[in-house]
Amino acid sequence: MDINLSKIKKILIVRLSSLGDILLTTPLLRSIKQNFPQISTDFLLREEYSDLLILNPNVNKIYNFPVSKFEKQDQFNEQISQNYDLVIDLQNNIRSRKLVNILRRPSVKFNKQNLNKFLLVNFKINRLKKFPQIPERYAETVPGLELDDKGLEFYTNRQPDTEFSGGKNYIGLCPGAKHFTKRWLKEYYIELGRKLEDAGYTVCLFGGLEDIEICSEICKSLGTPLSFCNYNDILQTASNMKMCKAIFSNDSGLMHLAAALKLPVIAFFGSTVKEFGFFPYKTKNIVLENKNLKCRPCTHIGRKNCPKKHFKCIKELTPDSAFYSLKDLLTV
Repeated sequence: MDINLSKIKKILIVRLSSLGDILLTTPLLRSIKQNFPQISTDFLLREEYSDLLILNPNVNKIYNFPVSKFEKQDQFNEQISQNYDLVIDLQNNIRSRKLVNILRRPSVKFNKQNLNKFLLVNFKINRLKKFPQIPERYAETVPGLELDDKGLEFYTNRQPDTEFSGGKNYIGLCPGAKHFTKRWLKEYYIELGRKLEDAGYTVCLFGGLEDIEICSEICKSLGTPLSFCNYNDILQTASNMKMCKAIFSNDSGLMHLAAALKLPVIAFFGSTVKEFGFFPYKTKNIVLENKNLKCRPCTHIGRKNCPKKHFKCIKELTPDSAFYSLKDLLTV
């Protein structure tokens, strides 16, 4: 499809989920606004993720993905009336394609590289080595659009919680992840937390509703940690996270939030690999992964258990290696 952005006035971007994937669209949103200020960009996502973009100055209007037929019809009627010049489908699944088809407007869709991901996971044929990271691949969906070097962005209007005090060195731990094979071990986070406390750092725990239990268990095993795990209040999480000198995280949405806040990140990669394009973007980072396993990657999204039963991809990423990586990260 031939696209001339200089002649376009209205764009709808479709990316329904999830936390990290939506944050990874922010360089694209900024690039459209900076290079083509005449374009008004709307965004369609699931309601629980709307706070990710609610304060973003590069988004004109947010549409929440409807949960009922009545909401669906009302929203579609409004979207159709907008008469978009271009719809950019960055989700590119059955649901998003149905939505785009209803709008009946010129559209482009993100190439998810499903065949190459299948070959890498199942046959270890790696044709993704030279592929750019996901934000750049999102931008390739619109020919001629180039990104700047500013990375991801996130806006919050909240103040940090009152537990923070001056003069302390805060380090964040994000122990949650949707899939088991993406989670560094709880006992490893506890051991790392103790090492950090012995070194004079104050440990801060971050997570959402599904992470409350693990954050609580880790806190009980440490000396004087601070827990900022909450009920998916991403605006407050971001404000608190900005108080940290660095973040330890699994391959998860909070890893991308830390990158959007320009924080140094140490990320644990178990069943997934950097070639999929989802490692920390445009921020100081160290990815800890076991490169000696022939079974990696065993998935591109995560699994409920290790298919080989040994779980070496995570178990061999030791708390010692994580702790010493912090010094390397902060002195870069």
